[in-house]
Amino acid sequence: MKNLMIQLVSVIAIGFASTQLQAADAEAGKSKAAVCAACHGQDGNSNAATPNFPKLAGQHASYIDAQLKAFRQGAKTQGKEGRFDPAMSSQAMNLSDEDIADISAYYASLTVTPGGVQKDLKALGEAIYRGGNEDTGVSACIACHGPRGVGNAPATFPSLSGQLTAYTVKQLKDFRDGKRSNQMMNMIAAKMTDKEIEAVASYVAGLH
Repeated sequence: MKNLMIQLVSVIAIGFASTQLQAADAEAGKSKAAVCAACHGQDGNSNAATPNFPKLAGQHASYIDAQLKAFRQGAKTQGKEGRFDPAMSSQAMNLSDEDIADISAYYASLTVTPGGVQKDLKALGEAIYRGGNEDTGVSACIACHGPRGVGNAPATFPSLSGQLTAYTVKQLKDFRDGKRSNQMMNMIAAKMTDKEIEAVASYVAGLH
């Protein structure tokens, strides 16, 4: 009975979050996201000058929504829960659910600028992305992020297509080192070498 109640509450929560996103106002999100442009670009496309800030243009609204709420929770719990980053948590801490939904809808409505893959890393990056590494147990990225790297919105698997290589490298290393928490990604990244991480990050930058 307890498990059934937990599942029911989870379904209701997911349904409520989905309804909020559907009702989100991207135009209102544009004005609310004005402060975000300094790091993420006027059109949601950060660049090589700010490599540690991700491109948000074209990212799934569901994923941005989940991450902003995680940053907000991280701010309120001083990093004990959620996701904590000094800059992002301070920005998210005063956002309402409506603000987050609107901002997420706005960035999802934009178009990501395509990146490029480093030629000497393409073969390894493609091999890991599409087939993983059977010898070390690294799972293929394509299973969750798709053949074009566009992810899966309902499952909140992010789009990786066109993302800055440096940002993806940092996130994979943070997953590997336990600095960022996601059970699935922690397990996968823990088995990846620096070279594999660099190659995959470069490969997805060129996917579109």
